[in-house]
Amino acid sequence: MAAVTKPQEKLSGFALYSRFAFAGAVCCSVTHGALTPVDVVKTRIQLDPAKYNKGMIGGFKQVISQEGAGALLTGFGPTAAGYFLQGAFKFGGYELFKQQAINVFGYETAKENRTAVYLASSALAEFFADIALCPLEATRIRLVSQPEFASGLLGGFSKIMKHEGIGAFYSGFGPILFKQVPYTMAKFVVYEKAAEAIFGVWKKEDLSAPMQTVANLSAGLIAGFAAALVSQPADTMLSKINKTPGAPGEGTTSRLIKIGKELGLKGSYTGIGARLFMVGTLTAFQFAIYSDIKKALGATGGVEL
Repeated sequence: MAAVTKPQEKLSGFALYSRFAFAGAVCCSVTHGALTPVDVVKTRIQLDPAKYNKGMIGGFKQVISQEGAGALLTGFGPTAAGYFLQGAFKFGGYELFKQQAINVFGYETAKENRTAVYLASSALAEFFADIALCPLEATRIRLVSQPEFASGLLGGFSKIMKHEGIGAFYSGFGPILFKQVPYTMAKFVVYEKAAEAIFGVWKKEDLSAPMQTVANLSAGLIAGFAAALVSQPADTMLSKINKTPGAPGEGTTSRLIKIGKELGLKGSYTGIGARLFMVGTLTAFQFAIYSDIKKALGATGGVEL
C-alpha cells in the first residue's frame, strides 16, 4: 500500500512572520556584508570625489595601494549587524503590512489596488527598519570616512556614544528615511511588477526550483537598478552628514540644506556607477536568497496579490 503524503500545513501568526523576518535578516546581512568592499569605494568617491576620481575600479586600486586590501572590509561589522536587523524589519514588516491591508480592505480590494498596497506596506516596514539601522549605519560611515577613528564596530559605536551622545546616531535619520523609504518602495513595487510579468509568461508552478531562483534574480536586478536611481541623492547626503559631527548649535535640517546646495544635482549622483552595480547585485541576490530561505523554512502562508 502506497504511503499517503500529508500536505504541508500553512503557517500563520508569529510562526510565519518570524520566518519571514529571519529570511529577510539573512538575505540582507549576507548581501550587504559581501559587498562591503564596493560600499567602501562608493563612500570614498562620494566623500572625496576630487581624490577618488577614477571610477569604481580605479577607486579599488587607490584604496588598496594606499591602505592595503584590508581597508576594503572597513565597516564590515556594523554593515552585517545593521542590515541583519534592518532586513528582519523590512521583509517581515512588508509581509505583515500587506496582510493587514487585506484584513482592513478585503482581499479583492487589496488586489485591485495592489500597487498602493505594495507602496504603503514597504514604506511602513522601512520606517521601523531604519530606526534599528540608523545607529549602525552612522558607525559604518564614520569608520569608512575616518579609518583612524576606531578599529571596529564596538570601538566606533562606544566612541560615538561616549563623546557625542545617542543623538549623534540619529543625526542622519532624516536623510536615511529620505534615502531608504523611496529606495524600498521602488525596490518592492518594481520587484513585484517584474516578477508578475515574468511569471505571467512562465507559470511559477511549472518552473523548476533553479529556474524560479533565476526568475527572482532577474526581477531583483531590475528592482535594484530602479531603487538605486531613486535613492542616490539621499545616499550621498547621508554619507556627507555622517562624515563629521555638525557645528555647535547646527541642526540636522540646516546641515542638509547646506550639503544639498554644495552638491547640486550632478554632485548628488557622484558614485552612481558603483552604487548601480552594488544595489543591482545585492537586490537580485536578496530576493533570490529570501525566496529560497522561505521555502526551506516552510513559510508558505504569505500573501500574493
